[in-house]
Amino acid sequence: MRIARPVRTALAAAAVTATLLPAVAGTPASAATGPYNGLPNGTKSAKTLVIGIDGTRYDKLLTADAPNVKALMAGGMTATSNLYANPLAPTLSGPGWSTIGTGVWPDKHKVVDNTFAGARFDLYPDFAGRLESADPATSTLVIGSWNPITANVFNGSADVRIAESENDVKTASDAADYLAHGNPDATFLHFDEVDEAGHNYGGASTQYLAAIHSVDGLVGQVVNAVKSRPTYASEDWTILVTTDHGHTDAGGHGGNSANERQTFVVANGAGYAAGSTRKDVKPVDIAPTVLKHEGAAIDPAWGLDGKPIDEITPDAFDALRPSLQSRVDETGIATTVKGFTHTPPTGWTVDNSRMPSGGVTEWRGWAFATDEFWTAAQLGQSRETNVRARNVFAVADSDEWDDKAHGTGQFDSTLISPKYAVSGAGSGVLSFAGNYKVDGPQTGDVYVVFDNGTPQPVKSYRSDLNSFEKLPVTIPAGTSTVQFQFRYTGTNSAFWTVDQVAFTS
Repeated sequence: MRIARPVRTALAAAAVTATLLPAVAGTPASAATGPYNGLPNGTKSAKTLVIGIDGTRYDKLLTADAPNVKALMAGGMTATSNLYANPLAPTLSGPGWSTIGTGVWPDKHKVVDNTFAGARFDLYPDFAGRLESADPATSTLVIGSWNPITANVFNGSADVRIAESENDVKTASDAADYLAHGNPDATFLHFDEVDEAGHNYGGASTQYLAAIHSVDGLVGQVVNAVKSRPTYASEDWTILVTTDHGHTDAGGHGGNSANERQTFVVANGAGYAAGSTRKDVKPVDIAPTVLKHEGAAIDPAWGLDGKPIDEITPDAFDALRPSLQSRVDETGIATTVKGFTHTPPTGWTVDNSRMPSGGVTEWRGWAFATDEFWTAAQLGQSRETNVRARNVFAVADSDEWDDKAHGTGQFDSTLISPKYAVSGAGSGVLSFAGNYKVDGPQTGDVYVVFDNGTPQPVKSYRSDLNSFEKLPVTIPAGTSTVQFQFRYTGTNSAFWTVDQVAFTS
């Protein structure tokens, strides 16, 4: 998860400033009779359990003996994705669990290491705190094997927070006790053993697989406690399982390799089709999913980056995944990875009439790609910051295109949207996830075309911006359709990614 154990322990001890309420043995109680060992009696039939397993590589989870997690996968949805890396934040536990707890990426919560210096939890509190603010009667429980989970990440108003000092067995037993005999509405658990094995033995070791097996048994203990509840049959449980980062084969994390950036979300409960898989769900979606399931209205002013999972819908670019191709000129991408195409989805076009001939084939003009393909083109050039894109996205990359000889002139390509009907509308909003990165001469411009008229500027980009854009558009009277153009030019500069394009009028 982090750094050497003595340093981790010292940091954790220094960070523990919150009041931690210990779980103690007690007489089993009905889930609806009153408080249990300091935990208020919950008020909701909707229940949520989030289980974090630190430092767990998805590829190793699949090969490990992990029947309990795999049962949750078989009975629900599994989504895989990749984390950020520097310069957004390294693949460390502080940024990872903060992202999961708050529902925003590190460029908002500002946690970039395990000291939590500069954290903006005042602006982006954890989901337990938001639940308490929305309804103080909500019963919230947080138990963490890594003490900064309760001292820093979930440092708000959760009813009970227990720091277990890297004791996964006690984390599981305390959680099982509260879940079986108490009545929490929302629970977050954190297990640490897998990450410890990764640091001590490496992500490719037999000990790492054994640690996954061990924690899987603890997951089973907790899930069985949920199912043993006397009111379980009348409750609506959503169980989410995730991790904060992966590990290198040799052990360790913090870098930008594919093994370190691996992450996943397992969602089990009503509405999640058994055995289903997705590529557009990310750990940042966990917090808003919990909030919605527990009935807390999500205020757009909060600026959450994630969405409730049931509100994430594929866009036109995602439909291209089955037709993606393997590499042509790129050498750093494995031949087994299919991740790009120049063929746009239905209704979209790409104008390359201003593009010189030649250059790297994959990036000649706007392309449609996946993170695992595009970031592998060359690590450490900020491509790992493209966290707001989901699944397949559009990308214009003058830097990679320029790595092969080409005709005279700069990269100059325009991505053109379908026409949107707007008869009778006086205004509308163009929204999209965009990551605009500059590293040399470069321009990015959004234009609107009313009916078949002349393109008119909507917004120009000349400096770095990584955000979800919402651009207002005034529609002239009598207009029937609007269409948008994304024109990018660059001379061995950086890139522009665009995804989830939508227009509402």
